[in-house]
Amino acid sequence: MTKFIDRAKIYVKGGDGGNGCVAFRREKFVPKGGPAGGDGGRGGSVILVADSGMHTLLDFKYKRHFKAERGRHGEGNKRTGKSGKDLIIKVPVGTVVKDAETGEIIGDLTKVGEKLVVARGGKGGRGNAAFATPTRQAPDFAEPGEPGEERWIELELKLIADVGLIGFPNAGKSTFLSRITAAKPEIADYPFTTLRPILGVAKVDNFSFVVADIPGLIEGAHVGKGLGHEFLRHVERTKLLLHLIDLSDLTREPEEAFEKINKELKLYSPKLSEKPQIVVGTKIDAVTDKSKIEKAKRYFESKGYPFFAISSVTGEGVTELLRFVSEKVKEQKKEKEI
Repeated sequence: MTKFIDRAKIYVKGGDGGNGCVAFRREKFVPKGGPAGGDGGRGGSVILVADSGMHTLLDFKYKRHFKAERGRHGEGNKRTGKSGKDLIIKVPVGTVVKDAETGEIIGDLTKVGEKLVVARGGKGGRGNAAFATPTRQAPDFAEPGEPGEERWIELELKLIADVGLIGFPNAGKSTFLSRITAAKPEIADYPFTTLRPILGVAKVDNFSFVVADIPGLIEGAHVGKGLGHEFLRHVERTKLLLHLIDLSDLTREPEEAFEKINKELKLYSPKLSEKPQIVVGTKIDAVTDKSKIEKAKRYFESKGYPFFAISSVTGEGVTELLRFVSEKVKEQKKEKEI
């Protein structure tokens, strides 16, 4: 299994520009010659490209320094030096790029093939031929090439999904994802089974949408407790949240679970708590007191939240939920297009 890494810090440097050349013509029938030094080539730039084949920043754990090729120096006979090759670095779609020193966001690569220049190559220096004038016919100097830009940058991956699954550990998120998609998350009866966000694609009546299973949150997650705080940033990309609550849990009422998770979202980022949520009561096959399901339904619908009760094991209620979710995702995509 590929280790999920969603933060990295790397050094990037554009190639230096080539130096301009000092040269003079040496031709048989041109006794006095003339300046003939060519310009230096431009240095290559370092360019990030969003690639659909990458899903983690793991590669940058082992290689942290990236330098583009320098430009060649100018040559005689006014020959310009060859420009250095750009260095293309592939990153996952959803990568946010920041200047490590200032924290300023340089770019946000959210589409496949999107490019971002993070270190420009230096300009090539001019050769002595460029400095010839009627009063200065034999300049004996040229410009040095400019150094390429260099900086440390921070890469932060935020998954791009239509729907995010949130809830306490063991709320049934992984089982639900494995039921509706081809994703194969680890499933077990202990907290923090999901140690990294997992993406899956759900398909309903010829319409597909991406679902992300976010590791379970606990109280205090926004200040670093548990595992979920490491992945709250991934919720920021989602259009819609499915808030899964274990209805068979005898230690916590559904209303309490809902309020505590939303408190963590709000403390991490107020915008997260404002995202549309659908409440999903899970594990109804293990609920002995069925009145608990009706009570939860009345409570959440009175608060304005759509509520669905499901069993990922038996499949009860799953189809109805998926159809509702697919319609909501379609609506949001249409609103974005307008």
